[in-house]
Amino acid sequence: MFAWFEKLIHPYPDHHPVPPPRGFMQFIWFCTYGVRRYIASMTLMTAIIGVFEALLFAMMGRIVDWLGSVQPAQLWTHQREHLMWLGLILLVSPLLVALQTLVKHQTLAGNFPMLLRWNFHRLMLSQSMSFYQNEFAGRVATKVMQTALAVRDFCMITGDILVFVVIYFVTLIAVVGSFDLWMLLPFIGWLLAYSVALRYFVPRLSKVARSQADARSLMTGRITDAYTNIATVKLFSHAGREAGYARSAMREFLLTVNNQMRLVSGFEIVNHSLNMLLIISTAGVALYLWTQGQLGIGAVAAATAMALRLNGIAHWVMWEMAALFEHVGTVQDGINTLSRAHDVKDRDDAVPLQVKQGELVFEEVDFSYGGAAVRPVIDKLRLTIRPGEKIGLVGRSGAGKSTIVNLLLRFYDIEHGRILIDGQDIAHVTQDSLRAQIGMVTQDTSLLHRSVRDNILYGRPDAVDADMISAAERAEAHDFIQTLADAKDRRGYDAHVGERGVKLSGGQRQRIAIARVMLKDAPILLLDEATSALDSEVEAAIQTSLYKLMQGKTVVAIAHRLSTIAAMDRLIVLDQGRIAEQGSHSELLALNGLYARLWAHQSGGFLGEED
Repeated sequence: MFAWFEKLIHPYPDHHPVPPPRGFMQFIWFCTYGVRRYIASMTLMTAIIGVFEALLFAMMGRIVDWLGSVQPAQLWTHQREHLMWLGLILLVSPLLVALQTLVKHQTLAGNFPMLLRWNFHRLMLSQSMSFYQNEFAGRVATKVMQTALAVRDFCMITGDILVFVVIYFVTLIAVVGSFDLWMLLPFIGWLLAYSVALRYFVPRLSKVARSQADARSLMTGRITDAYTNIATVKLFSHAGREAGYARSAMREFLLTVNNQMRLVSGFEIVNHSLNMLLIISTAGVALYLWTQGQLGIGAVAAATAMALRLNGIAHWVMWEMAALFEHVGTVQDGINTLSRAHDVKDRDDAVPLQVKQGELVFEEVDFSYGGAAVRPVIDKLRLTIRPGEKIGLVGRSGAGKSTIVNLLLRFYDIEHGRILIDGQDIAHVTQDSLRAQIGMVTQDTSLLHRSVRDNILYGRPDAVDADMISAAERAEAHDFIQTLADAKDRRGYDAHVGERGVKLSGGQRQRIAIARVMLKDAPILLLDEATSALDSEVEAAIQTSLYKLMQGKTVVAIAHRLSTIAAMDRLIVLDQGRIAEQGSHSELLALNGLYARLWAHQSGGFLGEED
């Protein structure tokens, strides 16, 4: 039975999500797609349960009146309908509660937030590189997790708890009014006063909850940032500095918590005072009407019991309202991140890229990281790389070398011009198909916190072990991989490498990254300081493997150590986003221009700064 209800919602749909709207209720409505009927079913059953509970008090009041006038021997001979209705309510109510809780806890409680996490996570994976350059990774992860729970709890509270309270109170008013209209005065007075209290406290709770959600994500982001960069923290002996950096965020968070708790305490005091006044006034009016003969003792008991029950419900509502507006604040904070439009996205008519030759063409390309208002990093770039040609990009830091590679991968959209691969504008093809045709080894190699096997197979997940081992051997990585072991005694290709590959040396990480690209075997190859982390002996061995890998591919290589790319077919010398010179190594030296000066400034094979 439990399994059947748990399978009603599929938490991992295949269709790709789109960014949700930014309006609060529009965001909530968008998030409930696929689960609305279950929320509606839960709400309907909750409303019926609320009606039943209020009617139960009415039935008990009538039975008390009847018991006061009937002899014990006549218990089952008169007013059987009262007992029958009471029995029906007592029998049907548990069935409704069972069905309601199965929908609430088995169908919605786990699957609903997991569905949201799945969609939110895929949305964040599709965000552009610029998005992550401006955000803490921990902050983004926190918003994905806590927004999903906040949306679920908001729907649960409004569709379950508040509906129950509203329906219960409406039914209660109808029941009490049926006793005597004067009995409505205490309840209506309490409702008005309680509404005024809600109107005062709830907006303030909502405001502080929004501040608290943002402060929480900032606090989590700073803490996570320290853990992610723990090697740097320890290298500079800045544990105390990082603790202080986190403490400032903790203080901001604690300040919002204190403000929230002050409001909660004030609400608690006001709420309890109103409830005591309700009980006293209800009992007083009921007893007065009883002394006047206008009310039976059963009605007195039922009305007083309802007031006592409302006392408990009011406390419950107070805490749920506080939680509700904390969730509102969390959702509103999450909307700012989760609803952000993607800077780089596929066109509606985007098609898969087909690479048959590997020609790369840059036509009058302009680009700047801050938009058209700042100086362009790439300025009117015109460059054609023939199929199978190996070129090296040369230039001082900031000349635009890495930017060209980022634009070719379409990590950013260009502001003007076109980039073509085999005559196909990369802005008109799908991003996944574009990057599937490009292999890249970067200077700052980042590995996933998984096994060596998982990291190498990332290049081609469907590859067999023989292909994986062959790629590792060509990358001079197989021998050291055999010696690896982790804390859980996983060895060799099954050993885990730690977050960002922290358990490995820089050279080992680089070799695994090279093996991964070798396994991918894409027709276009990008090398950004691909051998910078390797010692000379290993570099010499891998350089031979890289030359083999380059065969039949179009290659774009970046290296500050000019000797590593001097043998390329053509060198492109960049200066302030433009091509200053191009040609072979010997041709550029003969020009005695910028490249010759850069070569002359080499010290130990590395590029120095020009005076």
